[in-house]
Amino acid sequence: MPETTTQKREFTQAEIGALAHLYRGEVYRSTIWRTRLDTTTNWSVVSLGAAISLSFSSAEASSLPLLLVGVLIWTLMVLESRRYRYFNVWRARARYIEVHFYAPMLLDGDLHTEENWQKVLAEDYWRPDYHVSLFTAMGRRIRRNYLWILSVQMIAYVGKLIIHPEPAASLQEVVDRADTGPLPGELILGIGIVYLGAFLVIAQITGRRDAQRSAQRGRGRALG
Repeated sequence: MPETTTQKREFTQAEIGALAHLYRGEVYRSTIWRTRLDTTTNWSVVSLGAAISLSFSSAEASSLPLLLVGVLIWTLMVLESRRYRYFNVWRARARYIEVHFYAPMLLDGDLHTEENWQKVLAEDYWRPDYHVSLFTAMGRRIRRNYLWILSVQMIAYVGKLIIHPEPAASLQEVVDRADTGPLPGELILGIGIVYLGAFLVIAQITGRRDAQRSAQRGRGRALG
């Protein structure tokens, strides 16, 4: 079979300048959206801190704030995942330019780049769309931040049941203290286990998918 040759695209000085400005713009937009991600994470941490302070303010204080804050944390996690989908567009574009334009320039010492990479980037500008699903975005945010936040919430809640109003003498006493209104403690603790388990499952499934995608295409070799 005849040997195939790879045709590389060589840009003019004007095109290189335009690409440099494009890269700066994508980095700027990814930085702005990264700040928005940090904002929702900060809200989750502050809300959890306030709930812990209320619940541990006295031995007679209710543990209900530690339960209600879980709803707020879930809502903020979903909101942050939606923001992450936007952030990932700008981040992926900047990374794609780094891998296919700047890296070959630094490695080869010339202005040649890999074949057809600019067509992939141009298509993304012509028909912009999210690079990851909401489910994948949720998994990434859970693995990075929210699994730890929820773990602290669960530890604080169980700790509250164990030590207040006085140290529990048995497991059944801990369960009885979890009673909330007409809902028995067994149901409340069961919901909590399912709640945290759902986060663990989402993180595990999306983590495996991300690892498989990265292995198949190579890191930085595709958008998303």
